[in-house]
Amino acid sequence: MNSEPLNGRRILRFWTPLLGTWLLMAVDGPLLTAIIARMADAELNLAAYGVAFSFALVAEAPIIMLMSASTSLASSPLAYRRLRRFTAVLTTLTTLGLALLLIPQPYTLLMEGWIGLSPEIASRVHWALLVLLPWPAAIGWRRFYQGVLIRSGQTKRVVLATVFRLVGMAGCAFALFYHSDLQGALLGGIALSCGVVAELLVSRFLSRQAIAKLLASPQQGEVLSYAALWRYYLPLALTPFITLGVHPLVTFFLGKGRLPLESLAVMPVLGALTFIFRAIGLSFMEVVLALLGKDFRGYVPLRNFSYGLALFASGSLMLVALTPLSTLWLQHISGLRAELIDFSRLPLILMALLPAGSVLSSFQRGLLMEGRMTRPVSTATIIEAVVIFGLLTLMLLYTSLSGALCAALAYVAGRLIAILWMIVPCRLVLARNLAVLRDKSLAEQERDAGFSL
Repeated sequence: MNSEPLNGRRILRFWTPLLGTWLLMAVDGPLLTAIIARMADAELNLAAYGVAFSFALVAEAPIIMLMSASTSLASSPLAYRRLRRFTAVLTTLTTLGLALLLIPQPYTLLMEGWIGLSPEIASRVHWALLVLLPWPAAIGWRRFYQGVLIRSGQTKRVVLATVFRLVGMAGCAFALFYHSDLQGALLGGIALSCGVVAELLVSRFLSRQAIAKLLASPQQGEVLSYAALWRYYLPLALTPFITLGVHPLVTFFLGKGRLPLESLAVMPVLGALTFIFRAIGLSFMEVVLALLGKDFRGYVPLRNFSYGLALFASGSLMLVALTPLSTLWLQHISGLRAELIDFSRLPLILMALLPAGSVLSSFQRGLLMEGRMTRPVSTATIIEAVVIFGLLTLMLLYTSLSGALCAALAYVAGRLIAILWMIVPCRLVLARNLAVLRDKSLAEQERDAGFSL
């Protein structure tokens, strides 16, 4: 890739476009909900769009980690082709799963019988999900191609593709808003599909040179068998499922806790603000996978950079939480009334620790993935979820703390325990790979000195 020594400046240049990608993706939801809120039957369509988008995220969960897998594994022509076939199978299965959900009888049973949606909302959700059928495959393939771009060091092309996603989504949404009479939920589904398909096409176009170079490479790197590939990827696929399931269940706990209305009102606002700073960490894992190196030669620079990045991410959010900037966000941007602003301050201060946790967790996960030890990744996520729900239960039963404060404490404690859990597996991976690196360095020194046999 790049022969320049790995230092903080090079890591920063490599990582910044990936951060931009995450921040651009964060615009999708607020933009579409703002448009739908200005259309007829706004409440019905916002509710239907929210349900449809939730199911789209569940359908997307198995393929979210394809970008990380592609970044880590696409090291040779054979490895690329094998991972491409794996992507084809996985995206086909996820699309079929979403399509089966839309068969009228099971769909009605699920939406109206189990979830309890009214027939009117369920009908709008059905149409939205129909036009979202391309969503999981488009997301999977674009993440696969973007992983190839990241591995080749072309992170600026990744953010360029995301710009096209945003432009395609916004352009489609505004065109339908002004020139059609579609229901808002259906408009949202079409706009999302147009955006991700545009991103896929642009990602494929921008990655053509990296793919051609990879396929022409004589390098014969590690190639996992299909069975090994499934064992490698399955824990990664489980991780988003667990993560996506945490937030709805926390919402359930908030409704049962002290001051439920206030807690339910402020947590989405605090979550949206925290996500902006957590994106700093969420965008870092692919950096670790791409720059760590086959023999973990980049470990020390990446470790040092991650420590600084963690301090910056949480320090920045803490600065917002402890200064008048919090009032700017909570009151003038989010529209919370004065008593809710005061209610939000302590949970926000606690949640300011989460961005640092995201950075450190991404660094650990990158080490484990590159070390071909993915099971601790999903195990840590399970433990994090168990800690969150266990602490929420205990605090709501035996303390007088508000639901929002209980949730903030549980989120921070869960992430801390997950990070501690991954320390031992990370040390095992490091010990194994750094020992190999030391052996290779010694052999090189002996060969250069003329002592090798």
